[in-house]
Amino acid sequence: MRSFAVGGRHYSRPMTKWEYATVPLLVHATKQILDTWGEDGWELVQVVPGPNNPEQLVAYLKRPKP
Repeated sequence: MRSFAVGGRHYSRPMTKWEYATVPLLVHATKQILDTWGEDGWELVQVVPGPNNPEQLVAYLKRPKP
């Protein structure tokens, strides 16, 4: 539980648990790929160059666990 105070009163709420995905991005279909994952509730966190080929991009995505 995460607690916080408002006006001197303390409240608690459950901490969000996340699941993550890494997705290779194709340059000619980046928007389509991200839109498809976004429709399934995934949020883009970051895009970075691939580990073996800097020209290949990899997207890191997250969404709350059900």
